[in-house]
Amino acid sequence: MTLFIILSGMKVWQGIVGMIVCLLIGAIAGFFISRKVFKNYLKKNPPINENQIRAMFKQMGRTASEKQVRAVMKSFEDNK
Repeated sequence: MTLFIILSGMKVWQGIVGMIVCLLIGAIAGFFISRKVFKNYLKKNPPINENQIRAMFKQMGRTASEKQVRAVMKSFEDNK
């Protein structure tokens, strides 16, 4: 009820423009906040780790040396 009384003095176009501006600000802020949260999540929980690389080598019938595992990890980090 109070919102209706406050908005009754505004013109219709002012209300529409205000809603569009608020929607755009919310979308931009939401994008940057979700991007930051997702980057932090990936930094704490990387999609692949050394144990997974070793398991992948074993599935191919090879035992990976530590040097090979480090090289694969480095190539993943370089491609970020």
